[in-house]
Parts: sequence; structure tokens; C-alpha cells
Amino acid sequence: MPTEHITIPTARGYELAGALELPTGLVRGAALFAHCFTCTKQSKAAVEVTRALARHGIATLRFDFTGLGGSGGDFGRAGFASDVEDLVASAHHLGERFGGKILLVGHSLGGAAVLAAADMIGRDRIAAIATIAAPADVPHVLGNIKGDLAAIEKDGQGEVTIGGRAFHLSREFLAKTRDIDLPSEVGKLKLPILIAHSPTDQIVGIENASALYEAAKHPKSFISLADADHLLTKAEDAHFIADIIAAWGARYLPMKEDWPLPEEGIVACTGHGKFGTEVHTGSHRFIADEPRSYGGDDTGPSPYDLLGAALGTCTAMTMKMYADRKGIPFEGARVAVTHERDHAKDCDHCEEEGTQVQALHRVITLLGDDLTDEQRSKLIEIADKCPVHRTLEGHLHIHTKVAGS
Repeated sequence: MPTEHITIPTARGYELAGALELPTGLVRGAALFAHCFTCTKQSKAAVEVTRALARHGIATLRFDFTGLGGSGGDFGRAGFASDVEDLVASAHHLGERFGGKILLVGHSLGGAAVLAAADMIGRDRIAAIATIAAPADVPHVLGNIKGDLAAIEKDGQGEVTIGGRAFHLSREFLAKTRDIDLPSEVGKLKLPILIAHSPTDQIVGIENASALYEAAKHPKSFISLADADHLLTKAEDAHFIADIIAAWGARYLPMKEDWPLPEEGIVACTGHGKFGTEVHTGSHRFIADEPRSYGGDDTGPSPYDLLGAALGTCTAMTMKMYADRKGIPFEGARVAVTHERDHAKDCDHCEEEGTQVQALHRVITLLGDDLTDEQRSKLIEIADKCPVHRTLEGHLHIHTKVAGS
């Protein structure tokens, strides 16, 4: 899936650095991800969740808060209120680009920030909110700061250590971080909310999730991240919650009415990335792509994979239909199909020397120990009569016209 690097202007005159994860196919909606305290948009949770949402058709923006990563501004003077303002600016950017309601997702203090920012963003512009390991008590984060906070209050600024990294904080930062009653804000939301938390979180205890859940109005959901740490450093934990949020969020970002759902045949729509293409049938959709060895993103089968799949599936279905009709003890089949280009001298069916033809090689494994040799032979004979086989070996004409002409 393609990642687009963007900048987001702020009212304070500097820019925020963002990474927009785009679906390979069409965009069904947009989401905004807020990272944890002193993390960046490249944290494991940020990357995994945003890319999982993109795989579900949701374009997702993650960005660095003020003074962190590639964003401008002074982290030491920013504070929680500044994080909220950053989210409002980023939400505005997403709204201008994609329109419609957006999904808000936040990790740790970023989770608290999305809850606090909802009112300023506008509840009518938000589809749903998901939090991961979010504190219910925002001043709680001050307990993770190693330094003389009293001296900062007195002198106006000072150096502290957060997560092993040195930062300069101001009196203003401390004041802005303390001035928020998050449960009260959550109680006003009246938006779908998903609260995910580990019962063994050693940094932000599970009681924070309880407080947020109690304050929230329905529809509300809770997911326990058993054995996960606060930063989701284990890949399997990040993958798990990413897929949960993606599936849950898709409920509140329904498929757009203008998406092509043909009454017959298929519609292929150019997506994002170099080759990514979304394929729609009357009731299904999936992604086609090229492998990385050909310059694609490998987010779906290639066109020749789909051609082979058409022959393989039709072969298996036709044999199954015949066996059921005849009462043959057929337990199934594995049909392997490969494609290659054969030069004329290697082809028994070529009439003109020097031409190049293409071949599909099919290998069928019949399952069923009670099949007789005669039944096996008949099933292979039937395989050659499947509709797709006949189409490919028949006189196939492709008629092309421009839509609307």
C-alpha cells in the first residue's frame, strides 16, 4: 500500500509532518491516528494500525505532534491543549481531501487527545472513536516524567527525562496538561466508541479503561489486550488490535453509494500505488496487483493469477458438479495452474513458425481413495469441458468501446 508524506499547516505558523496510508483500491472513508506521549508517527502501534485500516479501504493519517519527529514547534511548550489543536488541524485536512465523517484513533495520551478533540473537530464530522491504552486522568502522564516539576513551576522551564529521552518542559506545558476533565468530555460524546486496554499495562492501569467505559454512552465496546504492554512492542499485539479496530471501524464508514456494483460482469477501478486495482462484482470486491518483483506492492493476485484462478476454480466446480450428479465417491480436487509463454518451436499447435503463443499448464490431483480408474478418467475428461476451458480454447473476441459513446 502506498504511503504519502504530507505536511499540515497549523494556526501557530509551523507545519506538522504526516504520513497518509492509502488503500490500494478505492477509499471508503478516512481516519486520523494520534500517537502516544513523546512517540512519533513511526511508532509500532501507529504504523500497524494505520496500515491495517488502509487494507480495509480506510485512508489513515498519522502525524507527529508539535515538536516531535518531523513536526515544527516546541514540544516543551506545547502541552495537551496543543495536541488537541494539532488533531483539529489534521482532521480539517482529512475532511477537505476526502469529505464525509472520519474515524478517530488514539494510542495512550493520543487516545485521550482524540476524546478531548472530538467537540472541537465537530461531532457531526466524526463517525466513531477508538482508543488504545488511553488514560482517563490526563495529568497521569506527569507521573511518567522524571525531573523536578516543582522547579519548573518556579523557574518557568527545566530539563526532564521521559522514556529515557531528554526534553525541556515549560510551566505552560504542565498547566495545559493538567487542565482537562476527560471523563466529563467522554460523557458528552454520544458517538460510537471502542476502548482497548491491557489488564497488565504497567504504565496506564486498566482502571483508566474502566473509568472511560463507565463515562461513555452506548454504543460502546471494550477489547482486552491480554498480555500486551503499553507500547504494543510485540508485533502480534499491534496486529491484533489493528485488525479489530479496522473491522469495527468499517461498520461506521459504510461503502459509498457511488461505488461500482455491476449487475453483471466485473468493474475494475484504478486504485493507489503503481498497479493496485480494485475489482468489483455484483456482490464482492477485492484487490488485484503485481508482485514486488514486477514493481507492484503485492497486495492482491496479479492479472495472470486471476486468469489461472478462473480456469482452476471452474475446473474444480465442474468436476464436483459432475461427481455429485453421478454419485461418484469424489472427495475433491486440487487444481494447480501456471502460465507461460511458449515459442512456436515448443508448441505442437502452432501453424506459423516464429510466432509466440501462451500456454496454461493445469495439474489436477483427484481426492477420493474409492475412485475407480474409469471414474478418474471420466473426471479428467469432464475437466476439459469446463466452461472457462472452452472459452479460453475457443474463438474469443474482445470488443472495446468508450463509455458513453
